[in-house]
Formats: sequence, C-alpha cells, structure tokens
Amino acid sequence: MDGYFGSYVLVAALLALGVAIVAGALFANRLLRPSRPTAEKLTTYECGVDPVGDGWAQSQVRYYVFTYLYVVFAVDAVFLFPWATVFDAPGYGLTTLVEMFVFLGFIALGIVYAWRKRVLSWT
Repeated sequence: MDGYFGSYVLVAALLALGVAIVAGALFANRLLRPSRPTAEKLTTYECGVDPVGDGWAQSQVRYYVFTYLYVVFAVDAVFLFPWATVFDAPGYGLTTLVEMFVFLGFIALGIVYAWRKRVLSWT
C-alpha cells in the first residue's frame, strides 16, 4: 500500500467497512424487531396532539428574529473564548483588547439597532 494511491485505498476500505457495519446493524434490526402495524400506530403523531384539519399554519416572523439574535450571541461567544486565551500571551495584551472592544462594539450596535426598531419586544 505504498505510493500515492495507497492512502486512498485505505480510506475506501475503511469507508466500505463502515457502510457494511451500518447496513448490517440496520438489517439485523429489521430481522429482530416485531412488526404489528395497527391503524392507531400508523396515524400521524405530533407532540401528543391529534392531527385535525390541514397541515398549514402561519408562523410569526419574530421567532426567526430571536433565532438570529441567538446565533449572533453564539458567534460572539465562539470568538470570546480564543480571545481569552490569546489575551494572556505576552505582547498581545493591548492589541487584542482593542480588537475585542471593536468586535463587541459592533455587536452592541446591532443590539441597539434591534432595540430601536422594537424587534426585541415580544408583544
């Protein structure tokens, strides 16, 4: 298995082995499971509520806005952890502090913009 294509052969063999293990597990599950379908088991289940009427429902836009705000804060947290480790390194103190305050300023500006547009009010 030396040479350029040797590593590709190894990766392909491991991929085939993984697919075989998953397929074997699914096949064994199909053979061993009980199969007793009834009309009650075949109905649609949605969080304990009986399915009544059509499936169309209108969704509020504010849910998406709160989702986007969560993503912004999650990205903010992702950038804060590496900053905390670099901040302690010699020679990076003031530079990283200024950069992080610029970054937090942009985040704060976005929050102030959302607050002024009354996006953050729930009612």
